[in-house]
Amino acid sequence: MATIAGGGVVLLPGEARKIDLGGFGVVVHADGDATGGAFSLIETVERSEGMGPPLHVHRDCAESFLVLAGRYRMHLDGTDFDCPAGSFVYVPRGMTHTFQTLEPGSRKLNLYTPAGMVGYFDELAAGIAVGLDDTGLDAIAGRFEMDVVGPVPDGYL
Repeated sequence: MATIAGGGVVLLPGEARKIDLGGFGVVVHADGDATGGAFSLIETVERSEGMGPPLHVHRDCAESFLVLAGRYRMHLDGTDFDCPAGSFVYVPRGMTHTFQTLEPGSRKLNLYTPAGMVGYFDELAAGIAVGLDDTGLDAIAGRFEMDVVGPVPDGYL
């Protein structure tokens, strides 16, 4: 990664940081440190069908998704949408949402504005490695201004 005076960043192929969470992987393209807190951008790769987080709310940031490959069921505030590759979804701060993969190998970009959530995935990976339970997940979520408001799906932890 190269940083340019004045705040520019260039990240070449293969330079992004990877976080392995078992059922899915996260590629960190930009975090709050790299963007001066403006946004964070991650890519997720779900290894199997049916993967997704519990129903949740972000108190400190909006989240946008761009589906790169495969298909997701996106759930926003009580409504489900079938989102194939090329779909864009915007979730404003404070809206209840979740998603679930509908095809193995599905990939998407997640944009958080302002920057948020990258540290969540680091802590979640460490927690999963030591057998994190629902109470531990709630504690991590709380530290990153996220409220878990639905059950934790099988395979997430």
